Amino acid sequence: AADAAGAPRDTLPLAIGGVAAVAAVAAVASALLGDGDAGKVDDTSVVREYFNTEGFKRWNKIYGETEDVNPVQKDIRVGHAQTVEKILAWLDGSQIRGRTVCDAGCGTGNLSIPLASRGAKVNGSDISSAMVTEAERRAKEVLKEDEVPKFMTSDLEALDGEFDCVCCVDVLIHYPPERLPAMVGRLASLSKDRLILSFAPKTWYYTLLKRFGELFPGPAKTTRAYLHSEEVVEDALRQAGFSITRREMTSTNFYFSRLLEARPAGAAA
Repeated sequence: AADAAGAPRDTLPLAIGGVAAVAAVAAVASALLGDGDAGKVDDTSVVREYFNTEGFKRWNKIYGETEDVNPVQKDIRVGHAQTVEKILAWLDGSQIRGRTVCDAGCGTGNLSIPLASRGAKVNGSDISSAMVTEAERRAKEVLKEDEVPKFMTSDLEALDGEFDCVCCVDVLIHYPPERLPAMVGRLASLSKDRLILSFAPKTWYYTLLKRFGELFPGPAKTTRAYLHSEEVVEDALRQAGFSITRREMTSTNFYFSRLLEARPAGAAA
């Protein structure tokens, strides 16, 4: 559990467990969060290149079942899986069978596949063609032919169509704050009934952890990553005609993600 404006209670011990421990955790966190304050870059191109090459290799292991992962990667795997389970619990209650779902930024199919197995008609997309190929391979291994989601390579801005539910999980971290309102608006325009988003929340704790980590050497930074203010996300949803109906926080040692469900204003919860 966590307060939207404060530090998750279950991660606070990391911040007070000694200078060496804090330095180690913060250095990794800084590497994971990236440096959002440096010069402008084409984030979309960087993300596409990374997740088609070294990033695909790294995250395919994290999102898979191999034991060839380090403790940090294993912790991130656990955190991401917890977020997926929360989404599945939310959607099970809304009779997902037969509903259309857009999984925007589907990665290797960790959400698309279980949704399809529950009877949803899933369209999964990702900016990385390597991720899409792997997601399709995994889906065909465990699903019936008529259950396999329709996968395609696309970035968020290029998505179109209309779906009962749109999910965008752990994707917004790759886009800077100035692009967030347009991204949220785009995703909302695709959804008829509900929109589910997750993002790394901008709180004093995570901001401090990131800045402290920059003082220590850590793993090479491969992509930018950005924290987002929950208030800004909520305002973007409001501007798109949506209001938040549920929220959760997933927090492990190295994974932290705010999960929001929003529906068109006036819709029944």
